[in-house]
Amino acid sequence: MDALKKIFKIIAIIAAIAGVVIIIKKILDKKNASADSEENYVSCSCCEAPVK
Repeated sequence: MDALKKIFKIIAIIAAIAGVVIIIKKILDKKNASADSEENYVSCSCCEAPVK
């Protein structure tokens, strides 16, 4: 029974770490998506090609 409890503890630790990684990834994806949105885009006329 002790071996079974150790196995379950290891599985629980791995699941907890995976859950934290998924949550952090979602937060970072959300943060990056808002940083890349068009409403935060500022055009710079010095970088745009001149139109003839």
